Amino acid sequence: MDLNSASTVVLQVLTQATSQDTALLKPAEEQLKQWETQPGFYSVLLNIFTNHDLDVNVRWLAVLYFKNGIDRYWRRVAPHALSEEEKSTLRAGLITNFNEPINQIATQIAVLIAKVARLDCPRQWPELIPILIESVKVQDDLRQHRALLTFYHVTKTLASKRLAADRKLFSDLASGIYNFACSLWNHHTDTFLHHVSSGNEAAALNSLERTLLSLKVLQMMQRLQGPTNVEDMNALLIKDAVYNAVGLAAFELFDSVDFDQWFKNQLLPELQVTHNRYKPLRRRVIWLIGQWVSVKFKSDLRPMLYEAICNLLQDQDLVVRIETATTLKLTVDDFEFRTDQFLPYLETMFTLLFQLLQQVTECDTKMHVLHVLSCVIERVNMQIRPYVGCLVQYLPLLWKQSEEHNMLRCAILTTLIHLVQGLGADSKNLYPFLLPVIQLSTDVSQPPHVYLLEDGLELWLVTLENSPCITPELLRIFQNMPPLLEQSSENLRTCFKIINGYIFLSSTEFLQTYAAGLCQSFCELLSDITTEGQVQVLKVVENALKVNPVLGSQMFQPILPCVFRGIIEGERYPVVMSTYLGVMGRVLLQNMSFFSSLLTVMAHKCNQEMDQLLGNMIEMWVDRMDNITQPERRKLSALALLSLLPSDNSVIQDKFCGIINIAVEGLHDVMTEDPETGTHKDCMLMSHLEEPKATEDEEPPTEQDKRKKMLALKDPVHSVSLQQFTYEKLKAQQELLGEQGFQSLMETVDTEIVTQLQEFLQGF
Repeated sequence: MDLNSASTVVLQVLTQATSQDTALLKPAEEQLKQWETQPGFYSVLLNIFTNHDLDVNVRWLAVLYFKNGIDRYWRRVAPHALSEEEKSTLRAGLITNFNEPINQIATQIAVLIAKVARLDCPRQWPELIPILIESVKVQDDLRQHRALLTFYHVTKTLASKRLAADRKLFSDLASGIYNFACSLWNHHTDTFLHHVSSGNEAAALNSLERTLLSLKVLQMMQRLQGPTNVEDMNALLIKDAVYNAVGLAAFELFDSVDFDQWFKNQLLPELQVTHNRYKPLRRRVIWLIGQWVSVKFKSDLRPMLYEAICNLLQDQDLVVRIETATTLKLTVDDFEFRTDQFLPYLETMFTLLFQLLQQVTECDTKMHVLHVLSCVIERVNMQIRPYVGCLVQYLPLLWKQSEEHNMLRCAILTTLIHLVQGLGADSKNLYPFLLPVIQLSTDVSQPPHVYLLEDGLELWLVTLENSPCITPELLRIFQNMPPLLEQSSENLRTCFKIINGYIFLSSTEFLQTYAAGLCQSFCELLSDITTEGQVQVLKVVENALKVNPVLGSQMFQPILPCVFRGIIEGERYPVVMSTYLGVMGRVLLQNMSFFSSLLTVMAHKCNQEMDQLLGNMIEMWVDRMDNITQPERRKLSALALLSLLPSDNSVIQDKFCGIINIAVEGLHDVMTEDPETGTHKDCMLMSHLEEPKATEDEEPPTEQDKRKKMLALKDPVHSVSLQQFTYEKLKAQQELLGEQGFQSLMETVDTEIVTQLQEFLQGF
């Protein structure tokens, strides 16, 4: 992408992408998505968001696309990775000037610089830290602030890396910047105090912000060891201030504090001091532990922490209990959380949290405690079942009481999501309360849906995934779906997952009741949504055909001509073409009679002979096979095209070479050598129902997972050996044509392909 010629075009498309007009917005988003992998695109974005004369919204969008690109394409091993030359240019451009006037954009630039630093610093970007240090020394307030902001995000990001080699690199880096950062903190603190004493409020706030940023503490800690005299209020306040700073600077002090020893020897004893004057400090200590628990906290110490949390959740000071709940959430949210360590304390903690939920009266506090409960339920999953009875009985009352508090209702929805996941099939017992909640939350004619829709849809989805069977009430809720599809909003992906959930749960009842209206909605959507949206629509059709080939073909008949036309016209988007072929592969393989009638309809519509259309379809299928990346769809394509054999149709015989090519490609995809027998076998075959044993870190299979497993056992992709199917079809073709005719047909196939085919079919 040439910078000079492309900048104007990209700027124009970014401008359209900020429009509220969907006619401009959607094509612009589609175009930007296509440019993501184009060389030079991110250099153009850099030029745009660093140009302060351009519209703020356009610059903001350019920064976001740049940041997303780092996540997807910056790593060397990523598909469509940026070239090292372009990355070098981008790194240099990012730190040329720290003079961004808009705070929000400055923060995003700081974050994306930190993302690059996480991958490239210091090996590929040794100049970053020296330039940042020089920039924070300048007298210009704006530039100094932006450099400090970037310095903060870079340091925080580098400190979060966990591999031993990365920790060593950060240690070396920290040793060079620690003293500088400390002196910077002292300087800005002095400046802040000077401005406060002189009454210059604006300058004081400016200095204070910079002080916080550089805070370091088909040595003060060393002075505060040991208990503090409860009569010495000044000492208590100083300790509180230092603990606050240690908590805020947890990442920065990672290598300077032996937190494990400090926790055992200093903090735990302080939590046990019950004097009234010590209450503020106990609140601060439990908060401090929460700040450090995901930064540096030995796993073996967690039972000691859980014991302390259980005691503090019974404290007379309500604020201490609330702060303790926060620390508990941070603890169970942490990467190193282990269920086996937590289970002995689960019943006590859950009971105490539930009591706290009932006791607090402020809406925000109830939301907070509910989030903690949700987090606990999410982490222990099915282990929560014996203890949730009291919460299940209380939530309907809380829902009723929170009628005027939609944000609290959002928290209840989140709790219900985790409850349903934890209860699994037993969640059916919640339906008298659960289904009306879903009904209200996802009804766009009800005012609360503005707040509740996203969580309500997620609850609807997990309810379907964990439902053991369909009920009339659960089926009836789908009446809410057509208006949601019309909105074409950011929730569309979840809507499609819900539709698929109904198909897997009860395809016959669902399709007979709703497929006609759904098909009409889909036909309207296909002409007015992005490529990704089209794929989601087609996947629903594909799943319907997979679960129920006959009914699925009938119910989605109006969409299939569009699919057929897309194939023969050579749909240009590979992911859409792949899905088209997946849909048609299902029809061809599992409902041949319907395929024949579809071919008749298409011949009439296109004013062509049926054989000519069939030939065009096979030819395009063979030509676009590389568009299909999913192994299941590649095998499906091979099975579908082979299902056209045996045939004496001249068109099919004319395309015989292509069909065999696809079959051999499919065999290469699925055939693996059996080390015991030395023969080849189809690795996609599933022959028995072994329940996979979920490890501690994995969620147990949902009811929908089990339904998909049962479906897979019937799916030709997983139940038919491609090797045997190929042999049988070729054998039948040979019997139809005779030996001489069959050999003439085989001579149209490349000799190398024939050799590979023979190797795969050895033993038949």
